[in-house]
Amino acid sequence: MRTRTVALLLAGWLSAPPSYAADPLPPPPVTPEQITKTSLASVVKITQFGREGVSGMGSGFVISEDGLIATNRHVIGEARRIQVETPDGRQHPVVEIHASDQKLDLAILRVQTTGLHPLELADSDAARQAEPIVAIGHPAGLTYSVVSGLISDPARDVEGVPMIQVAVPIEPGNSGGPVFDRNGRVLGLLTLKSARTENLGFAMPSNALKALLEKPNPIPIQRWMTLGTLNSRLWTTRFGSEWSQRAGVIHVSQPGAGFGGRSLCLWNPLPAQEFEAEVSVRLESESGAAGLAFCATESDCHYGFYPSGGRLRLTRFDGPDVFSWAVLAELDSAAYLPGQWNLLRVSVSTGRIRCIVNNTQVLDLEERALRGGRAGLCKFRTTSASFKQFRVASSLPALSTAAPDPALQSELLRSLLPEQDPAPLLEKLLLNPAGGRILLEKRRAEAEREATLLRSWSSELHRRSIREALAAQLALPDTETNLFQCALLLARHDNPELEAATYEDAIQQMAEELREDPALSGTTSEAARRISRFLFEENGFHGSRTEFHHRSNSYINEVLDDREGLPITLSVLFLELAQRLQIPRIEGIPLPGRFMIGFRDSDEEPFTLLDVFNGAQELSMAEAIASVSASRPVPQKALAPASKRAIVLRMIQNLLAPYSDSRTPDPDSLPYLDLILALDPNSAGERFTRALLNTRSGKKQAALRDVEWLLEHLPDHTPEEHLDRLLNWRKDLQR
Repeated sequence: MRTRTVALLLAGWLSAPPSYAADPLPPPPVTPEQITKTSLASVVKITQFGREGVSGMGSGFVISEDGLIATNRHVIGEARRIQVETPDGRQHPVVEIHASDQKLDLAILRVQTTGLHPLELADSDAARQAEPIVAIGHPAGLTYSVVSGLISDPARDVEGVPMIQVAVPIEPGNSGGPVFDRNGRVLGLLTLKSARTENLGFAMPSNALKALLEKPNPIPIQRWMTLGTLNSRLWTTRFGSEWSQRAGVIHVSQPGAGFGGRSLCLWNPLPAQEFEAEVSVRLESESGAAGLAFCATESDCHYGFYPSGGRLRLTRFDGPDVFSWAVLAELDSAAYLPGQWNLLRVSVSTGRIRCIVNNTQVLDLEERALRGGRAGLCKFRTTSASFKQFRVASSLPALSTAAPDPALQSELLRSLLPEQDPAPLLEKLLLNPAGGRILLEKRRAEAEREATLLRSWSSELHRRSIREALAAQLALPDTETNLFQCALLLARHDNPELEAATYEDAIQQMAEELREDPALSGTTSEAARRISRFLFEENGFHGSRTEFHHRSNSYINEVLDDREGLPITLSVLFLELAQRLQIPRIEGIPLPGRFMIGFRDSDEEPFTLLDVFNGAQELSMAEAIASVSASRPVPQKALAPASKRAIVLRMIQNLLAPYSDSRTPDPDSLPYLDLILALDPNSAGERFTRALLNTRSGKKQAALRDVEWLLEHLPDHTPEEHLDRLLNWRKDLQR
């Protein structure tokens, strides 16, 4: 056989015509001076504007004659006006974010001009260690600075992303600038400064930029400036500062324009004259001050209840500066937890204000100077703070319902409580310090084991609650199941801090924006195409370009935040909008490896499919089948609309996929196996894997329950050797 293979190879070689053409010679190297002279006209300065003017500056370079500019994603920030300045002093507003990728830290901007001079992109895979390079940028505002150096490593892994390690200094303002090879072509974009040394940094390879160019996700600048911003119909900010929202959490940083750095973020709907308001707040530093604002009038008079310098403070603000502010109370309280989330609540009646922290009332005083106005959030000085779960109503649910059972709490903590005064114990231990240290180390180890156990219990309690909520949703008829809520529950399964209500509001706002569009009153086809344009052309949603199996692509909240996801999560968004807009005959089609959206104008017609992962490309069913399976037949059930239960189970399988090695299953897969089996108890493969994992971790009773189930549900004609293995497995677990 080997002789025949060699003979065939020789025959092919002998039959081919000889080639005497020499390999093309690479272009001759050029000096840094020549690179600068020929490239400087293509390097640009990028300025990001905040509410108070310039908030950041970086570099970029021209990659197309008709106005495409490459830079880093972090240079353009979130929801900010962006301006590009060319070396001739002309300023060009950015009209579109042509493409962006958060993980790769890359962005391509479009400016409305022509006649630019694009730079040539090199093949960054061909970069070599110790190769000379030249970089151009605007370090610390010193525009069009040039530096030369070497490639330290052409493919250094930085948090899972391959980057070019360069021996050149990088400072703020350099980011996004081009790195040239010795032939004057762009090898990469300066991206990161090393924390170890001044003359070391990292560049994103040019081939990553090429991949971004191949699959853009254009977002008009008007849309871009809404990313991460607060809904202006619900919130109004005063005195500047930078208020933003992500994952349901509102963030604020930078001093406000009011005296003492004061800034307000007020909920627009007016509360009743008597009301309650609450919010959870966490300060980045306890030296800051941020919390609840209430009874805020148009003249910017209001109350504030907030932690300040580690203490709790209630203040009445009657004017623009400290001379008109009255501190009504300031106190220490054990109820306040420094560095953690703290729930603040105020209860305002005709003549009194009550203030509550983490279920503990800390203030109750007679005060009636200000009434009416709005409630919301406040911050002072240079505080960076986060807020979540803001609510205001005439009456909020009683806080006591969330308090743990006192007897259960005492039982849990009994063995963990230290002595109130350590002095008597330390006196005893001093009689034998060495032995005393051994005893303390032993107790410390016990406490750490207990802490680990408690963390595990807390996580399991949360995940069980999610499993029950999902099971309750999927127990409903398919038409009544809320698919979007199920997707949010899956995201909360791994992120207990997720504020689901924020994303319910976000998807509802998207639906409201579309609701009045005339296209939605036409055929299903017209409506489906309108939703498609809204998501993929106007709002820049797109399939994940890098790390298809990254967990963020499976979390519906992160898909909304980053406008990037998997076929199934992008389809869930599409289906949810269609349902909220009451568009009939739009379904999810579960093709193997590529979930798609199907639509048709009548039940007798075949589905037209939208490949939402590839910009909602329209395909016939035959074209879609060919795109996902060129050789194997596609099962008929994969061509029929998927139930909501099937969609949720497929989303869980995507989360499970990184751990799914049947030979050596990963213990981290257990929560997802539990989730699948809670929703589909007849999944024998998942039950077998869970039994195997529980056996290996010593959880014999849990493993035994699954092995018993497998024995009870063995299919007919099971090979005798398989039955024997299960019986022996059960016998081992029963010992």
